[in-house]
Amino acid sequence: MSIHAPLIIDIAGTTLTDVDRLRLAHPLVGGMILFGRNWHSRAQLTDLCADIKSIRADLLIAVDHEGGRVQRFRTDGFTHLPSMRDLGELWLQDDKGQPGTGVLKACEAATSAGFILASELRACGVDFSFTPVLDLDHGESGVIGDRAFARDPRVVSLLARSLMQGLLQAGMGNCGKHFPGHGAVKADSHVALPVDKRSLKTILADDAQPYRWLGSVLTAVMPAHVIYSKVDSRPAGFSPRWLQDILRSQLGFQGVVCTDDLSMAAARQMDGRTLSYTGAVITALHAGCDLALLCNRSAVNGGAELDEVLDQLAEAQVKGHWQPNEVSEERRLNLLPRSPARPWDELVRSADYMQALDRLP
Repeated sequence: MSIHAPLIIDIAGTTLTDVDRLRLAHPLVGGMILFGRNWHSRAQLTDLCADIKSIRADLLIAVDHEGGRVQRFRTDGFTHLPSMRDLGELWLQDDKGQPGTGVLKACEAATSAGFILASELRACGVDFSFTPVLDLDHGESGVIGDRAFARDPRVVSLLARSLMQGLLQAGMGNCGKHFPGHGAVKADSHVALPVDKRSLKTILADDAQPYRWLGSVLTAVMPAHVIYSKVDSRPAGFSPRWLQDILRSQLGFQGVVCTDDLSMAAARQMDGRTLSYTGAVITALHAGCDLALLCNRSAVNGGAELDEVLDQLAEAQVKGHWQPNEVSEERRLNLLPRSPARPWDELVRSADYMQALDRLP
C-alpha cells in the first residue's frame, strides 16, 4: 500500500466495471465519492459498497448528503432530511412564554438529523458524508442559500456541533465546509471563481469563527473555491497561507483537509491560468490538502482523464515533484468508521432511531 493515497474519485454507474476496479485498486486512490447516478436502490447501494470494500478495505466511501436539496439518496426508505436553514429557523421558534425553547428544540433536531443521516448511510456501507455546511447565510450566495444554518456564526456553530454529535453517535466523522466561508460571495464556484474582497480581520471575526469554535470536534475541513484577494491571490484550497498559516497554525486544526471538486470550472484557476487536473491535485497537496477530490470524470471519454491523473501523479512521485505524506495518510484512515454499522432492518426498528425521527422538524 502507498504511504499516502490522496485521490478521491468517482464511477459512472450503479455497479463496478473492470476499469473501475483497476482504478480503485491503484495505490494513489484513497476512496470514492458517490452521486445520484450511482443510486438505484438500497440493496444495489449496499452491494456496490461491499464490492468497493472487497477491492481494498481501507477505501473511504463518501457522499455529499447534507439534507434539504443536497441529499443523494431520497427513496427506498431514506429519510428526507431537513435543510440546515430549517434547523436554523427552528432555533427562533420558542414555545409561548418559554424563551430559549426554540434553541433547545433546534439543537435536539440537529443531533437527530445527524444521527439519522449517518445511521442510514452506514447501514448501506457508506463511510462518510461531507457535512455540515459552516458557511454563514449572508443572503448573497445562491449555491449556499438554504444549505446554511443561519447568519450568526454562534448559531451556526452550536447547530453544527449538535449535528456532529448525531453523526458521531452513529460512528461517522464530519466535514466542515467551505473554509473560511463561501456565504458572502454571489458567484457559484461550480462555474466561476468568486472573489471575496473583505479583510482577513473581518473574515476571521465572522465567517471563520465556526472553525475556531469547533476545532476540537471537526474531523475534516473542505476549503472554498474562492479567492480572498486581501489575504492571498490564490483560492483557499491552493493557498498555504490559508491552509497552513491560518487553518493549521492560527486556528490549530489537526484533522483532514480535503479539496472541493477539482473538476469544477473554477476549481483549477490560479494566478490567472488554468491548471491541468494533475497540476491542480499537486498544487492542492503542496498547499496543505491531505485529499483531492476529482469528481464526474469517470463518465467522460471512458474516464481517460482519471487514468491520466493517476499516471501523471505516479510519475510526479517518482521524479520527486510530489512526495507522499504519512501524516496525511493517517488522517485519511482516521475518517473510516471504527464501530460496526447496524443493518438497516435492525436500525429502523430501534428505539433511538424512531425517537430521532420524531424530533425532526
